[in-house]
Order: sequence, then C-alpha cells, then structure tokens
Amino acid sequence: MNRIYCCYPGGKHKALTMSYDDGRTADRRLVEIFNRNGIRGTFNLNSGLFGDARRIDPSEIQELYKGHEVACHTVTHPTIARCPLTEVAQEVIEDRKWLEDKLGMPVRGLAYPNGSVSPEIERLLPDCGIRYARVVGSSDSFALPENPYRWQATCHHNHRLLELGDEFLGLFKRQYLYLMYVWGHSYEFDDRDNWDLMEAFCEKMGGKDDIWYCTNIEFMDCMDNFRRLQFAADNSFVYNPNACECWISVNDGTPIAVPGGQVTKL
Repeated sequence: MNRIYCCYPGGKHKALTMSYDDGRTADRRLVEIFNRNGIRGTFNLNSGLFGDARRIDPSEIQELYKGHEVACHTVTHPTIARCPLTEVAQEVIEDRKWLEDKLGMPVRGLAYPNGSVSPEIERLLPDCGIRYARVVGSSDSFALPENPYRWQATCHHNHRLLELGDEFLGLFKRQYLYLMYVWGHSYEFDDRDNWDLMEAFCEKMGGKDDIWYCTNIEFMDCMDNFRRLQFAADNSFVYNPNACECWISVNDGTPIAVPGGQVTKL
C-alpha cells in the first residue's frame, strides 16, 4: 500500500504565518516589511473603532492589506467571555459584515479581543461563519493546531522571535508538517523602538524554498482541503472533490499535485 502524507502547497513541509491586531497606523510599516520579504499574514480589525487617529483609515483597508488576510477582532473589542452570547454573536457578525463590505470577500477568521474566550463562545463561532480563532500567549511550538478555535501562536514577537526563527529554519524532517506562527500589535514596535527586530526576522525568514508563506485562513483551508480528499482503500488513487489542487507525497516523498475535481492515480 502507498504511504501518503499531506503537504503544503508545492509539496513543502514548513509554513510561516503572522497575525497582527487592531489596525493601527503602524500596520503600514509592518505590511511594507512583510511585502518586501515575501512574508504573509492576517490583520485583525475592529470595525467600530475606526476614526481614531491612531488607526488606519477605512479607505486604506483593501489596498493596504492586499495579498494578506483581513479577519475579525469584534466591533468594539470587549472582553467577550464576560458578555451575553447574543452580544458576542452581534460583535462578531457585525464586524464580519462591515469588513466584508470593504473587502468584497468573505471574512472567516477571528482574533479574540483581550484573548477572551469560553467554551460557549467556541461552540458559537462556527454558526457565525468563523473557521478559526486565535488566543494570546506563546506555545514555543511548531506543531499544528489541535483546536482551531483556541489557536495559539508559536510566539509573540517579543518572545524569543529570532531564536525560534533559527530553530524553525533548521527543521528538516519531511515526515512532519511544521508551522511557525507569530502574533502581536504593530504599534508595539513604536512603543519599544524595536522595528529592527521585525526587519531582522523577515530578512532571515523570507525567500526560503522549503517554507510556504501563508495567511491564517489559507493554512486552515489547506488542512480542510486535505481532509476532503477521497482515497481508494489501497491508496492506489485519490479523488479531489475540492475546486483547488492539493499536494501530497507518496512513498519516497516525491510531492504530487492532485488537481481539483479529478481522480489521480498514485
């Protein structure tokens, strides 16, 4: 029987993604650094807090974050575990509606405001159209998320960023999938005067042939697409019901692209 492994796009086994909150004006500089180095990520915005001089102008959203993901951060950034579930639902759905109107595409991710979450909120989010939600803190791990509604990043950028980046670059065992996930707030670089930290990280991590640079929702979609693949009982062929191609490795580790809507012999 063939041995099948899930791969990231292009047959890669490492992925890097970023997540930054609040839509402050420092996002402009952060996006420029990302774009210059081929780094991609997710920006979590509060639709009800625009108009503050510290935040970007809503008219910038579509162009500024082009090539990245825009996700929810709720309308007004409350500590939602203390709120009635009806209020939580409105905070999420109204944020989605406002952002989707600006972007012209679905918004399906969330970063919990103040890191606040409860089991009841986790159960609510799929019915609000949310596919994943990020908590706060650092896992110091490159493992894939076990619970997408309590998705913890590898590290905040002020926590061992360059050290963990070096560890990630050194990973070579292709029988595993690895993910490095960095989170924070762009204004923290102004507060600490340490933009050189992110400059150094992105220069170090960018342009690597074995890393897939993705947004949070792209990572989640990749995993979901793989789970929908339909393999023969003996792994001799696979049907891909997805619209997009998926990547797998077979036996000797050679990556194979499985086209959407087709049966592929293995």
